[in-house]
Amino acid sequence: MTVITSPTATIDPYAPGVPAPAWRFLHHLNPLSKVTAALPAMVVLIFVRDLATPLCFIVFAYALIVVGARITPRTAALLFLAVPLGVVAIGFGFSIWVDAAGVDDTAPLLQLGGWTLFTGAVQIGFATSLRLASILALALIGGLTTTGPDLVRAGIQQLHVPYRIGYTALAAYRFVPRFGYELSVIRAAHRVRGSHGGRGPFARLARGWGYIVPLLAGAIRHAERVALAMDARAFGAYPTRTERYQVPFRVRDTVFIVLFIAASAAILVLTFPWQPS
Repeated sequence: MTVITSPTATIDPYAPGVPAPAWRFLHHLNPLSKVTAALPAMVVLIFVRDLATPLCFIVFAYALIVVGARITPRTAALLFLAVPLGVVAIGFGFSIWVDAAGVDDTAPLLQLGGWTLFTGAVQIGFATSLRLASILALALIGGLTTTGPDLVRAGIQQLHVPYRIGYTALAAYRFVPRFGYELSVIRAAHRVRGSHGGRGPFARLARGWGYIVPLLAGAIRHAERVALAMDARAFGAYPTRTERYQVPFRVRDTVFIVLFIAASAAILVLTFPWQPS
């Protein structure tokens, strides 16, 4: 079977192996549109103090992610296990740290000896944790559906970030999976040679210390190869460069921003977190 491709087509080696279907619309939006749409709500959430507003934004963000993003087992565990557990843990943690003198006019919820946990402290603690969770949920709209290279390319193409800065950041981003690969090779080589060093936490620490030198040596070699490749392509010789991978800003990106901001404004109008108590 022969596969014929267009001679001008380019494939991004760092793109997902299986593209998201068209109805998973968040993957097909410009990265900057997702950041621009969520940023006003994230800024406003810093200043709210009620429970309803951040909870509404969490539901809104989760609905967008479930409908418009590809849900993997890791994503599902993050959204429906890690985030709720984090809200509960942080909420109780902040509740304990609240000054009891400022909430002693509310009903007591728990009493241990001379220490009392008031409902007002619990409300303040969970308002803070929900606020943090809502900001995280809004950030995950773009974070779960955007790759680092696409964000850099969008910044260069739409925001006119100097390509010297953008592609340097992109090269640094691509160092991360390279380090992971080199670390796995070093560990495999140590196991083949029987240099496992025994068991237990101290043996694990000693093994980790032994990985540092070969990992640094591999990082230096990789950095030299990247620098030579960039020099061979005249990186930095001209003020602009042509783009091989285009990340366009389409009409649907503008529509998404407008609808997202309108929905955020509607939530704020309905909850109105600044109303007098």
